[in-house]
Amino acid sequence: MKIHEYIAKKIFQVEGIPVPESIIAENPEKAQKAAETIGKPVAIKSQVLVGGRGKAGGIKFAETPAEAYVVAEGLLGSEVNGEPVEIVLVEEKLNIQSEFYVSVVLDRSTKKPLVLASLQGGVDIEEVAKKTPEKIIKYYLNPLEEFLPYQAREVAIKMGVPSHLISKVGSIIWKLFQAFKDYDLTIAEINPLVFTGEELFAADAKFEVDDDAFYRQKKLAELEHVHKPEFAYVKLKGNIAVIGNGAGLTLSGMDMLHIYGGKPATFLDIGGGASEESIAKALNIVISDENVKVVFLNVLGGITRADDVARGVLDVMNSSNRKVPIVIRLTGTNEEEGQKILAEAGLSFETSMEEAAKKAVDICKSMT
Repeated sequence: MKIHEYIAKKIFQVEGIPVPESIIAENPEKAQKAAETIGKPVAIKSQVLVGGRGKAGGIKFAETPAEAYVVAEGLLGSEVNGEPVEIVLVEEKLNIQSEFYVSVVLDRSTKKPLVLASLQGGVDIEEVAKKTPEKIIKYYLNPLEEFLPYQAREVAIKMGVPSHLISKVGSIIWKLFQAFKDYDLTIAEINPLVFTGEELFAADAKFEVDDDAFYRQKKLAELEHVHKPEFAYVKLKGNIAVIGNGAGLTLSGMDMLHIYGGKPATFLDIGGGASEESIAKALNIVISDENVKVVFLNVLGGITRADDVARGVLDVMNSSNRKVPIVIRLTGTNEEEGQKILAEAGLSFETSMEEAAKKAVDICKSMT
């Protein structure tokens, strides 16, 4: 379960991790008032649970409160990578001298917490990991032993942090791990950790909570706007988006693409009881990704009804500005009605997952 940035930063404040002054706003008037309260140039940050919001235009800057109004007005109600912007965080604009990257993640292969850290923070950390992985420090923790402050300072030293910042960066890494442990997180990330020349601030925050442990996280449940995400969504490196109703079915569709020489662009599980609206929302999310050339919608209806799936597809086909081929495998509950809806709209469908996967790959190859 992903947690919004502004909530993660509330937790940072509790844990003693410094964050810039910030105020949430649900409308342009509140954004203007927030900028007036902060009294400095501000960043207006869309509060969405998808990655890449900076590159997608979801973070903008304002020098004055009046400008903050205009910027917030443009962001609120818009979409960032397929997710609607309902809240913005109005935050003090930092004077950035250096950007670091620090995170604690659950490494499922080793079943251990893993501290990742680098001097190369910011929006291009993925490129750093890909092209120069040696610049990212990896420090595995023993889950049966206490993680001590001196070990966090060792990470800062290995990063190559300037000597006068080793203690401060180490302290933030140690506190980040405490949050990771206390809130049952699978990911706790600060990117970037900003040095202004005087102080360090967590300029961004990414939290993901273990779904099976959320029931005991009463502090998180008490915070406003916390809700379980509608979909399990992972962005991948291919160009065929895979949507399925159930994790196993979605993974099977991805495997089938691989067999026929295709590469998945997404894993998106709409779950077992998807509605017409959620089908449309899922399709809009993947279609908004410019890397996606074809969508493979793999539905075996149980609780999910095939006619709802068909109507959701039509909603997107009729309203989306970006036209992407959608290959549909549709069978199960109300399949005859769903297939009839698609046929009357001139849309083809398959009842075999194998045939649908092969068709998606063939279409994708014909486009290159």
